[in-house]
Amino acid sequence: MAKYTIIIEKGEGNYSAYCPDLPGVVSAGVTEEETAELMKEAIELHLEGLNEDRIPIPKPTISARYVEVMV
Repeated sequence: MAKYTIIIEKGEGNYSAYCPDLPGVVSAGVTEEETAELMKEAIELHLEGLNEDRIPIPKPTISARYVEVMV
């Protein structure tokens, strides 16, 4: 089991996501929740392909956190 950080961005009519540790793995959906679920599926599919091709799976290295600032 591994935890990969995903970044979800809100667009004009949808959400999109990417995984900094897995370049090229992206998804988009109507809601943030749908986008996260689609991203999970995309990551799982990508990792399955790496396993089938006997390519080492990148270890998660990215983390994210919020900071509060005065505006």
